[in-house]
Amino acid sequence: MPRDLRGFIKQLEERGQLRRISALVDPDLEIAEIANRMLRRGGPGLLFENVKGSPYPVAVNLMGTVQRVCLAMNMEAPDELEGLGKKLALLYQPRPPKKISQAIELGKVLFDVLKAKPSNDFFPPCHQIVLKDDEIDLTTLPFLRVYPGDADKVVTLGLMITKDPETKVPNVGVYRLQLQSKNTMTVQWLSVRGATRHLRKAAERGEKLDVAIALGVDPLVIMAAATPLPIDLSEWLFAGIYGGTGVHLTQCKTLDLEVPADSEMVFEGTITPGETGVDGPAGDHMGYYGGANQNAPLIRFHCLTHRKHPIYLTTFSGRPPKEDAMMAIALNRIYTPILRQQVPEIIDFFLPMEALSYKAAVISIDKAYPGQARRAALAFWSALPQFTYTKFVIVVDQDINIRDPRSVVWAITSKVDPARDVFILPDNPFDSLDFATEKPGLGSRMGIDATTKVYPETDRVWGEPLRSDPDMASLVDRRWAEYGLADLKLGEVDPNLFGYDMK
Repeated sequence: MPRDLRGFIKQLEERGQLRRISALVDPDLEIAEIANRMLRRGGPGLLFENVKGSPYPVAVNLMGTVQRVCLAMNMEAPDELEGLGKKLALLYQPRPPKKISQAIELGKVLFDVLKAKPSNDFFPPCHQIVLKDDEIDLTTLPFLRVYPGDADKVVTLGLMITKDPETKVPNVGVYRLQLQSKNTMTVQWLSVRGATRHLRKAAERGEKLDVAIALGVDPLVIMAAATPLPIDLSEWLFAGIYGGTGVHLTQCKTLDLEVPADSEMVFEGTITPGETGVDGPAGDHMGYYGGANQNAPLIRFHCLTHRKHPIYLTTFSGRPPKEDAMMAIALNRIYTPILRQQVPEIIDFFLPMEALSYKAAVISIDKAYPGQARRAALAFWSALPQFTYTKFVIVVDQDINIRDPRSVVWAITSKVDPARDVFILPDNPFDSLDFATEKPGLGSRMGIDATTKVYPETDRVWGEPLRSDPDMASLVDRRWAEYGLADLKLGEVDPNLFGYDMK
């Protein structure tokens, strides 16, 4: 099966995970309303084949469940993602092997890297149709307006490819774009992202920054672009490691940039440093409208290429659950081995979807000495770039189920004295879309030590935790059917019994 968007759509359809909609739908608010209802119900991916004002179909909610994210990465279950993370950890911060087994493991990963090298396609599908200059009219494309207060239509799953003006190393990122005219868009990004560094360097050199936007790519490539990488490693290489074979790339028609050859559409343009537009307001991942950015970089497009009969792949942001939250859950599993390598005392970590998938983290550690929880929290914030914007880090003991909110809340309430165990770091670089901060782009972080305290963290003797008698627990397990309770599965809990509204 081809590793492109069309191959993934076919795979979903074969598994009953895609619904085609032939009724006429409007990209202005209507498609997003339908898709949002599907997302909340864990429903199938959607392919709208009859879109008002455009000849092109729209695909949305293709990665609206964790299962479908795994399928996009050629895996069947989330547990397999951690194995991929172990490979990436070896590449992220390689160390000389100390044992034969470690050398063999490293050799296998290096062989995977060789297989993952991108290849070139000289007759790419994305160049089947070529439009230049006055032929370009972005207003005919089925971009979505998602919320009634949005300033205009947006692009959300486009890969932005730029290149460092000095080193020529490319960067691939996913940023929100807003339509401005028939051939211009503004981009909304964070100051720490790779493309922003490239624009600053271009400005220092008095040059324009070349920009390519690839739309409708293999979802696996999108996941690779969303993975935090060392600056000198290629997203294309990581996408090849994700998929087991190299990504097919092709040279842009007018730029010295490479894009996925099987893209449905490619926009080629430039950013002139200092040329800006008004971007927003627009609905964002925080669950609010982001304010209008008066100085958003403006991209002028002079070439548009696409496949015959292209499919427009999109998604949208907002309060979870959304597709980006499902992608984040999968990435959470991939990050875990990388994080353990950087911070060895961390047993596991979890970024709850309800906390916007990165605003709060729960970390479990094997506590061995006083102050270790604080050290682990501080190390977490600096381990990977995206953790810079994590507001809350809760550190618990390794016997706490970090994915069970009841267990985490119990740990906080039973093990934390706020004056001793809560620490705040003020004035950190922050997400400017976070309205809770007093100043845009500058906020504080909170660490909570919810571990069992040891001397000299406390002078009190800590109570022994309550546990069932293991022999009696084993006896009850064996006699469960004898009690006439076989139809009630062991360990199954109805959350509604404890005051949780699960509707």
